Amino acid sequence: MATTKPGERKLQILQTLAAMLENPKGEKITTAALAARLDVSEAALYRHFASKAQMFEGLIEFIEGSVFGLINQISQQQEDGILQAQAIALMLLNFAERNPGMTRVLIGDALVNEDERLQLRMNQFAERIELAFKQSLRLASTQGSALESEVLPRANLLVSFIMGRWHRYAKTGFKQLPGEQATVQLSVLLG
Repeated sequence: MATTKPGERKLQILQTLAAMLENPKGEKITTAALAARLDVSEAALYRHFASKAQMFEGLIEFIEGSVFGLINQISQQQEDGILQAQAIALMLLNFAERNPGMTRVLIGDALVNEDERLQLRMNQFAERIELAFKQSLRLASTQGSALESEVLPRANLLVSFIMGRWHRYAKTGFKQLPGEQATVQLSVLLG
């Protein structure tokens, strides 16, 4: 039997947790169910994570690192503020579409019966996304393609739009794709 390298088992646990979250009508995520899916003991899980909350924190760290790394790339590559905001919005919708299980973490659905600090962290995540939109829209304002007085309400509207699309995606059992007609809708929101 092949042994796993350090860090590989931890990643395998997080990937399995994310896969379990993809089942919208799935069983409650317990360490016992996760261990059974991985064919390991619960004790083996606890060698890598002190608690289930730490496992969710690992998923959140992956989400944050991926999303904010991509936002930074978009901000550096796209000089037009409106196009920057649009690219960020489309990336956020596509991230959810490619990671259905993590979408349940993004909307807080998977965190309902978990440690309160996890939901607080996702709330901060949403605030950071709104900040990224504000920065793009302020840039657009200096470029003459947006009004300064609309920066804050428009950034909030974009976050609400994104979160609404994520929510609908999760609640339709991942059938209503978040990116569906998004380009047209974003042109209305950013026009």
